Amino acid sequence: MDDRYPRDQEEIYSHRMKAGKRTYFFDVKATRGQDYYLTITESKRRPGADPDGPASYEKHKIFLYKEDFNKFIDALNDAVDYVRDELLTEEEVAELDRPRPTPPADGEQPRVGSQPDDQANRPDGHDAAPDLGESTY
Repeated sequence: MDDRYPRDQEEIYSHRMKAGKRTYFFDVKATRGQDYYLTITESKRRPGADPDGPASYEKHKIFLYKEDFNKFIDALNDAVDYVRDELLTEEEVAELDRPRPTPPADGEQPRVGSQPDDQANRPDGHDAAPDLGESTY
């Protein structure tokens, strides 16, 4: 782990979401004082210089503190709504809205916090993110 990030936090919850060449990790952690925060990590595989050698991973991390959760969600929803409403064609929006099965993530089970299907739709009209399994980075 990078020395810039403290190692003494307790990890409480973790999700991994694969998206093409990228993987996103959503980790809820607590400080020693039980102050909760979320880290969002984007990890992208980069081939090594030697084709037969090991690959490396480029990582970018965001720390999101509990007092900013609602502002972050509102800003994200606003940005997504803008793209859907102003930039995408009707066909692209229909493709985004098409129901997709949620396959198990490499046979992994969630650590904590999975929701039953009846809780998947939030009251604000946005679907909750599917449970995608344990973090392994």
